[in-house]
Amino acid sequence: MQSTSTEQQFNAVRQEMAGLRHQVTGVQGCVIAGVDGLLILHDTLGNQEPHDLAALAAGAHGISRTCGSALDQGGFHECTIHNQRGYLVVYSVGELALLAVLGDERLNVARLHLEARQITGRLAALLQMATAQQQHPFDY
Repeated sequence: MQSTSTEQQFNAVRQEMAGLRHQVTGVQGCVIAGVDGLLILHDTLGNQEPHDLAALAAGAHGISRTCGSALDQGGFHECTIHNQRGYLVVYSVGELALLAVLGDERLNVARLHLEARQITGRLAALLQMATAQQQHPFDY
């Protein structure tokens, strides 16, 4: 059973994701995924499978990380994939997590970058605190 504060942290993460959907035109949903592609949390609309989005985010992270290494440009920060009818934008959330944002063709990418870059640090802190509490669930 999760502690109340862990539940509050996960709710705060969900609120950050929902905020992106409400503040940025064209955002259809968000997922928080591990860099291994496993789904952590999601706030999605429509018929997109959150587990698939998590796996796609990890794939984008992997190829971007390889490019950064091969080009001696440093670690992964973010990746924007623009398709004919939409976007998948992936942001680093600390060392072990990713924020993937799914957008339609109306997505305001510049606004998304402004908003998402501000929340990734908060998300990293919230997820790190939740993980630490899950590893040490008892107060001694």
